[in-house]
Amino acid sequence: MSALSEAQVAEAGLTDWRLLQGALQTRYRTGGFAAGLALVNAIGEVAEEMDHHPDLDLRWGHLNVRLWSHDVRGVTGRDVRLARRTSELAAAAGVRATPEALSVVEVALDTPDPSAVRPFWAALLGIDPSPGDGDLRDDDSDLPSLWFQRSGAEEPRQRFHLDVTVPVDQAEARIAAVLESGGRIVSDEHAPSYVVLEDVEGNRACVCTAAEPAG
Repeated sequence: MSALSEAQVAEAGLTDWRLLQGALQTRYRTGGFAAGLALVNAIGEVAEEMDHHPDLDLRWGHLNVRLWSHDVRGVTGRDVRLARRTSELAAAAGVRATPEALSVVEVALDTPDPSAVRPFWAALLGIDPSPGDGDLRDDDSDLPSLWFQRSGAEEPRQRFHLDVTVPVDQAEARIAAVLESGGRIVSDEHAPSYVVLEDVEGNRACVCTAAEPAG
């Protein structure tokens, strides 16, 4: 099964949904937690029947639903069918879809050579990279995608900085993975609160914890 194109998704007529960064997404305004939980349970039953499961993010007044197929890293007919069933459940519950309220954050890094810096960022974020030089995408959606925008090597170039917070007992292993990827420590003066690291191009990031700075 292959991923559907943007045109194919549009042809499906899923008015409740939007295609955002390779996934079908919507937001249902539930008006309260109990109504949202009831909708989650109804979606869960259908998902089990179809053996295809969405990402559900329940808040007090709304429910975000995200559908994509991990095996093809895109939207397939399975997602379209589950989206239709989900819309039917929401309509039956009197819950309104507000897909126009959605936005997705992506972080971009200008680099003349994505393959040189990509291992560093994969290690820093703890993401198992897919083959090639494409973006780093957290399949669990806990982290924003990191996109490598190819640029010239001349300076000045736009840079960015990320603070990646991890549990105190995981910081040492995360830093070791970054060093193994070719990165280096710029400063560990404030460890274990934070350690400043950089990749082979000098793009900096920090591994942070909740610990107080040493000394």
